[in-house]
Amino acid sequence: MLIHGSGASARSWDPLVPLLADTHRVIRVDLLGHGRSAKPAEDVYQTPERGRRVGEVLDRLGVARAVVVGHSSGGVVATALAERRPDLVVALALINTGPGLDALTAQDFAIDSAQWPELTDEQIRELMRPAFSRAGFEIPQQLVADVRAMTFHTFAATMRANHHYLERQPLPARLAPLGTPLLVLFGADDRRWRSSSAEDYRAVPGAQIELLPGLGHSPMLEDPQRTAASLLSFTGGGA
Repeated sequence: MLIHGSGASARSWDPLVPLLADTHRVIRVDLLGHGRSAKPAEDVYQTPERGRRVGEVLDRLGVARAVVVGHSSGGVVATALAERRPDLVVALALINTGPGLDALTAQDFAIDSAQWPELTDEQIRELMRPAFSRAGFEIPQQLVADVRAMTFHTFAATMRANHHYLERQPLPARLAPLGTPLLVLFGADDRRWRSSSAEDYRAVPGAQIELLPGLGHSPMLEDPQRTAASLLSFTGGGA
């Protein structure tokens, strides 16, 4: 199960899926408020609720055991799912998911509701720049379209929910009691989260931590082959 980050959609995994599908059944989901999912105006974006909804998707698909991979705030949702459904989540991989708020280096988007519908594609790209560090990487138009498809409410509510979840308890403290096998991948040049904070996950017994030199906040887009190799090694699917 692949869970995208804030402002993205299931399509952010497009380059990675073919590299995993030979050895794994790959499932992607658009979180509530993102992509092709509903975008309700109510306050229904709390992180535990989003984790519950992902678990419900897997239940409806008849999946009893899943390796759950989350990118950035998708890793926060994946953690919430693992807390709620330790029977379902047999292993967890977090890609550039900051362990706590003290690891955050980039500010959240300073945009208000009046500015949101007026943003140009170039302005959206500029706001997204901290998510990429590899030299010469061009931000795909699809990622811009994913941001534009969101309402201001859904974007602000999900960002606020992520903040509150991490504020209440950092991820290593949540994961340590679960005993779920954990892989932490971090682009070493991440400009959103301090990459050295990956070491905080050492508090989780048996955690595997891997820094990816030359990559930033979105390794699965910047270098899908290298990202897939790490995931397949972790899951026993080959490299």
